[in-house]
Order: sequence, then C-alpha cells, then structure tokens
Amino acid sequence: MKGVVGYQADMAHSMLFALGANAEKDRLLPSDFEWSDKAALDAAYKKIADALRPWTLDFHVAQNDGTTFGSGSHEKTGRHCQIDDPNGRLDVTKHAGYWLRDGNGDLTKTMRHICWDGCMFPNTVMESQATWNKILGAMIKVRDAHGWRE
Repeated sequence: MKGVVGYQADMAHSMLFALGANAEKDRLLPSDFEWSDKAALDAAYKKIADALRPWTLDFHVAQNDGTTFGSGSHEKTGRHCQIDDPNGRLDVTKHAGYWLRDGNGDLTKTMRHICWDGCMFPNTVMESQATWNKILGAMIKVRDAHGWRE
C-alpha cells in the first residue's frame, strides 16, 4: 500500500540502523567504526535511505550524537541532540539529501512533510526562541539544497 502505509524517516533514528543498535547482526558499519570515516558513514546512510525511501511519507530533520538509550537489552533509540551540537555526527543538509533525492541524486519530491522531532528535549529547550531559530535555519538549508516545496 505505497503512499498509504509508510515509514516516517527520522535522520537521527535512521542512523542507528547503520550502527546495528537494535540488530547487531544487520549492522552496516563495522563494530570498530571510526566517526572520522565519513565515506563509510555516507555509504551506509545512503543504503538505508535507498531501501526505505520508497515507503517514506514523512521526513524529520534531526541530529544525532551516535549514542543510544533505552531500557533493557533492545529497543534502543537514538539520542537526538540539538541541531548545532558539536558532537552531532550527521551533516544534516547533506544526509537529508539521501532521503529527498533518489539513488541517482535526482529530486523525488515525494515527501509530504518535512519537520523536526523535538520530543527528546526538555521544555526549556523547546521554549527557547534560539532553538527554533537554529532548527528552522537548518530546515531552510535542507529545503534550499534539495529543492523541496509542497
């Protein structure tokens, strides 16, 4: 049921597939992966986006510092960090393009929504105008780089 039932891509959470956070045997990056290996991260992230993009209806611009949290031994989730966090592992504008463009780099214009997931942040962060200035600035950069318009 493409276009009816789909995937909500969150940049921060999707990165965890590459790290094998919830399925070690399916990890795309080696267990000794070094964050300085940008090409390996890009290739793994692109592979994830290429596989899930046909089912993706909603896209969340987000940043992740590469850590997880959760209770128990499964269902770990990505630790969102603020968009300008110096520990952020994603090049937000570049990596958003893997979702907004097809495997050949052509714009798909299939996303219905581009938004930001603020559920991981305390109210003080969400109530700060600086937070919104930064995230909206990042979303405009994504839009301008990848030509997304409703």
